[in-house]
Amino acid sequence: MQRSSLRSLPLVLLLVAACGKEGAAPAAATGAAPASGLTPWQLDHGIGPITEPLVLQAIDRHEAAEGRKIFDTKCASCHKPDVRYVGPALGGVVGRRAPEYVMNMMLAPDTMVARHPEAKKLFATFMLQMPNLSLTPEQAREILEYLRTLPTPPATPAQ
Repeated sequence: MQRSSLRSLPLVLLLVAACGKEGAAPAAATGAAPASGLTPWQLDHGIGPITEPLVLQAIDRHEAAEGRKIFDTKCASCHKPDVRYVGPALGGVVGRRAPEYVMNMMLAPDTMVARHPEAKKLFATFMLQMPNLSLTPEQAREILEYLRTLPTPPATPAQ
């Protein structure tokens, strides 16, 4: 190799690394914000008033019963536990999403659909945005407890 080629080699390596080629660490691993501008916490747990981890213990049957009443009044016109309806089936949702994400979707659906990539995908699938039902954090937690009681619906065969 010629001397001028050897001098430019570090520059080429630096450019390849800066462009995110193979071997580059993902944004979450480096602490950098991903392309969405959301933090790793927001990507995993949603955007809204729930900003601290929820500690889930045994299902609180009283809260779940209250949550079912609220669900039947405010949510059941769009969601069913075991089938896709106006919105997605919610049986097993706490297994698919972090509980903080579920509560943030209930409490801040406008923000979630506007900014969160998974909520945007739901909007694209269902072509309808979940309305803001003006739930309190306590009501959302009660609905969460109810949702925790729902089994995951069986998979439907591909058509």
